[in-house]
Amino acid sequence: MDGPFLYNKYVTGQHFIGRKEDCTILGNLLSQSENVAIWEPYGAGKKSIVHQVMTKLRVSGLKFTTADITALDIRTNEAFVRRLGAAVIRLVASTPNEYEQVVTKYLSGTHFVFDRKAFSDTDTILSTNWDLDDDDLRAVLRLPYRLASGRSDKMFLIIEEFQNLDLTEDGEKVFKMMEQVMDEMRVAGVNNFSYIFLGSQVNAMADIFVRRHFFYRRVEHLKLSKVDERVIVEHIIKGFLASGKVIDRDLISGACRLFKCNLFYINHFTSICDALSKGYIMEPVLLEALETILAINRGRFVAMVSDLTSFQVSLLKAIIDGYTKFSTSEVIRKYSLNSSANVRRLKDALMKKEIITFVGEEERPVLLDPLFEYWLKNYYFKKN
Repeated sequence: MDGPFLYNKYVTGQHFIGRKEDCTILGNLLSQSENVAIWEPYGAGKKSIVHQVMTKLRVSGLKFTTADITALDIRTNEAFVRRLGAAVIRLVASTPNEYEQVVTKYLSGTHFVFDRKAFSDTDTILSTNWDLDDDDLRAVLRLPYRLASGRSDKMFLIIEEFQNLDLTEDGEKVFKMMEQVMDEMRVAGVNNFSYIFLGSQVNAMADIFVRRHFFYRRVEHLKLSKVDERVIVEHIIKGFLASGKVIDRDLISGACRLFKCNLFYINHFTSICDALSKGYIMEPVLLEALETILAINRGRFVAMVSDLTSFQVSLLKAIIDGYTKFSTSEVIRKYSLNSSANVRRLKDALMKKEIITFVGEEERPVLLDPLFEYWLKNYYFKKN
């Protein structure tokens, strides 16, 4: 049975809090069949807002079907198009005969076939009778638009961890093909299919969409707003009250600031508090819950710092100490960073590892994981 604080899956309904304006924007974009990209750190609520909005759209009367795939384990272009093709085929077909009809009708002339034995053995919808070429890839990328064409309802395809397509043998080729197909279908007037690209690797997604300008004017980027601390506090207090428990508002506010309003960490933390307590929840319970969640993540954090060079650790220490400009002679000397050129390399390396990012015109450094930042400050560097 679900408790009041969910962190192991996306949430909708009463468990979804805040971001009303974001929901309105996303709902408008999806209603107009715009492609959308959302990139935020893990646990920020990307899938929650998508499914919350889709629930509201369905209640409002919008008819649509949705497929959801992940690129987390994708390492080849062929694996990606196979997964994409199978997902959209399942939107319009449900039996082997229907699968075969769709493949025969829409992918004739390609090297894709429907193999009944492969389907029976491994649930594979798209098999191949030869090595794939660019025309095969392009045909599958056209497939969702062709299946959507002429339908009265809309079709959405969610691709999680989209940035991992850049890890294939030629991710840029797939991006360019997707752009070409998007343009082609816009000209053809097919306007009831759209992509929703989700990514938890913030810098990798920004590299694709912002720095390298892929999908420019073809995909709308939705930057999720920070959920207001007061909204989170009220949600937590109500959650505890539902199980007959009481907690001081200031204690929860302190937890929100520690976790920087990251909903995954907050819900995980409060669920531990809930399990540890009866009646009135005092500060020792919160401290024990904090130690517990740190213990759960300690191995991951140790692995993260063990993978860093001494220079990279020094730059992290400068960030923890509050510095924002690292190329000054004072900072370079104090943290033994060698040179401004080395600083640029260190910043790039930490961004590629998705440990830090830089925000605003002033490029203020931000650690992407708030609990990792707390662990660094209090356990690794022992600032407090």
